[in-house]
This record gives sequence, C-alpha cells and structure tokens, in this order.
Amino acid sequence: MKHIYHSSAFDPAIPVDSYWAASAPPLEIDTPALGGDETCEVAVIGSGYTGMSAALHLARDHGTDVRILERVAPGWGASGRNGGFCCLGGTKVSFATLIRRYGEAEARRFAMTQLEAIDLVRELSQGEGFDLDASGQGDILVAHDKGRVADLHEEQAFMRDVYGLDSRLYPQEELRQAGLAMAGAQGALHMPHGFGLHPLKYARGLAGATVARGVAIHANSPVEAWQKVDGWHRLSTPGGTLRARKVIVATNGYTAEDLHPGLTGRVLPVLSNIVTTRPLTVAEREAQGWTTPTMAYDSRRLLHYFRLLPDGRFMLGARGGVSASPQSVARMKANMRRRLARLFPAWADVEISHFWRGFVCLAADLVLHVGRLPDDPSVVHALAYHGNGVSMATWSGRAAARLTVGEGADGEIVPAVAGQPLPRFPLPGLRPLYLRGAYMAYRLQDEVL
Repeated sequence: MKHIYHSSAFDPAIPVDSYWAASAPPLEIDTPALGGDETCEVAVIGSGYTGMSAALHLARDHGTDVRILERVAPGWGASGRNGGFCCLGGTKVSFATLIRRYGEAEARRFAMTQLEAIDLVRELSQGEGFDLDASGQGDILVAHDKGRVADLHEEQAFMRDVYGLDSRLYPQEELRQAGLAMAGAQGALHMPHGFGLHPLKYARGLAGATVARGVAIHANSPVEAWQKVDGWHRLSTPGGTLRARKVIVATNGYTAEDLHPGLTGRVLPVLSNIVTTRPLTVAEREAQGWTTPTMAYDSRRLLHYFRLLPDGRFMLGARGGVSASPQSVARMKANMRRRLARLFPAWADVEISHFWRGFVCLAADLVLHVGRLPDDPSVVHALAYHGNGVSMATWSGRAAARLTVGEGADGEIVPAVAGQPLPRFPLPGLRPLYLRGAYMAYRLQDEVL
C-alpha cells in the first residue's frame, strides 16, 4: 500500500518503543489473521478506537454480523501511541469559523457532541468492565507568552457561554503555588472537562470488549486490494478474502493512498512525537513546580502537550518533523530532549525512558469527518481528529455504526460540522510541502510574533 511517508513508519517489524507498550497488560484475546474466504454484513478496516467502537456498537446494539481487518494488531497505530488526552477536540478551526460555515445551531451541536464523546469513553470502560487508568480532572491551557493571556480569557468566556462550565484562571504569580510552573508561562486556564488515560490499556480493553460481543478481529490482515462486484465489497488480504455488504473505513492517519479512490489525497498524516522521563521523585517535581496530574497543553500553534503520569513519569509531546525515515528518529528524540529542558529546566538532565512517534490525521477543511463516500453510500468513513482522537474517535465509531445500519437520517446522527463530504487537498502530491510551509509559519508565530 502507498503512503506519503517513509515505509518504515508503517512497518510492523519495527517495534514501537513507547511507555504505553512497556506498561500495558498483554492482549489476552485471539485475533487470528483472516484465512480463506469469509462473508459478513459489515467489514471494518482498522482496529483503533474508531473501528472497535464501530464494531462493538454494531454487534451489541444492532446484532450485526461484523468483522474487523487490522494491518498489525489492535491499537498498533495512533490509538496505542497518543498522549492519552480524553478531551474536547476534533477540529483545528475556531468556533466563530464553525458558525460561519455551518450556522450557530450546528456549531453548538458539535460542541456538545465533544462533551458527549468524553462521557462515552467512561461509559464504555465502566459498562464493558475494563480499566483505562483514568487520572486528573479536566485539562489546562498554558499561555506561553504575554500575548496569549488574552486567549485564556476568551477560552474562559467560550466555556461559560457554550458549555455552561466554569473555568479557573491562574495569573502568572499563582502558577507555582498551583503546581503549574513552566518556563515562560504567563498564566493558565483549568477547564473542568476530560481526563487522562492509558491509551493502549484503553485500546486493548476495547478490543477485549469487542471480541466478547462476538466480533472477530483479524490481526495481521492488511487490505491489499478492494473490489466491488454485484453489490458485495471484496477485501483481499494476504491470507484470504472478506466479502461484505457494507464497509467502515477507520484508518485515520494510517490510511493508505491506494486503499480506495474515494479517499485518495483527502487526508494529511502529521507526525507527533512523545518522550517520557523516568519516574520523578516528589522533590524533583516540586523543584520544577509542576505537580498536577491534570493533562495540559500550551498556546503555541505547534503546541506541546504534557502530563504527569500515575507512576510519576513526565510525558511531553509535540508536533514536528516532516520525515519519518529511520535517520530522522534520533534527530527528533534529541529535539524533544531540548524542548523538555527549555520548558521544564529543572528536569533538563533527567533520564528519558522512552521516545516514540505516530501519526495524527488532518483534513483539508480542518474538521473531523464521519459520513458516506459520495460515489458509494455503502462505504462509511470516520477519521481526521486533528490530534484529539481519544474521545472523538470513540464517538465517531459509534456514529459510523449508526450510519451503517440507518438508525436515523444521516443529519440526525452526525452534526453538519462533521458530516460534510471529505474534501480533496488541492494538488495532493504537494501535501508534504504544504506541511513544511505551515510549520515554518507557525514557528514564526509562536516564537517571534
């Protein structure tokens, strides 16, 4: 399959050296590769949060015969590599832009969907009986310079006006006492929604719940060819073929360029990088002044996201890098160490225990998409979460399931913000150049202007 990044980023033989992989319990379910010729009502491509949520809801709520085809193993992609931020998100455009594009009613409906998505993650964990190491309460936005303090006041007003939620604003002089001391920080806003989690525990718990509902997850079964004959989709893998009446595409930033013509050139994978430290002592945390377990991010366009993990490690993530080649890995790891030292100088020499990378997924219009392919309504796609996929991927999987069975009108299931046709990037072959240019502009805005 074709991708716009170096093939090593998609090679299952290269281990993912993540803290999550090192600390998650093993996957204790059978996920046999597809063998021979099989048939089902709905085939799901991808076993991340989206695909497993879709399959679980199809089987549990609608009694649908569903199978999942997975290139490697459940949670191998972004669902097992992300920062574990179960929070609001799914778009990179402002609320004012959403109102202008889709109207105020649909913009507000989409905003409330994000709260619903956070609740859905908790409901699945509790209802299906698996742990996800929930920690912290809400999330924190840190103003990285004086010019961004006004953003905190705007966000506070937004949370009150749209969600009816109160947020707490910390001026610079109160940051250390609140356990929010970061180099250059000018203030912070604590918003009372969301929580941190262990993303691979969540993915594997969701996989176990999905299989328990009667769904077959076929690992090591990448889709190598896709045909449609006499109303049946024929998905070919190395070990066999799967025929299905309907298909849900749930591959997000790992979507191959040649998976389906209706998806070619329509998503932009973007590298996100994460380091974790060894466990920090209480004294080390207090020396820096960052002691909160609540997940946080800063106000840069190329934002940093960070949190203290339950065992005392500190996790720092950041966008960056336009190459996924093996040669680029060491450079980015060194870059992330420099970022840690710059933002949290008391930890400049602390041992880095793990470094890993993965892809988030952007759409050309910078909003998530859950809908049918215009040229084939029997194919539903759910993707492009713009780096906030824990909750929204889970919600989108459920929405994709509802679209697939026709639980209601499409516009009733999916807000207009997420329900528009997935646009193609102009001159999609130039997407890496677009990204390089955007990074240069964002760095200028973040650090100079």
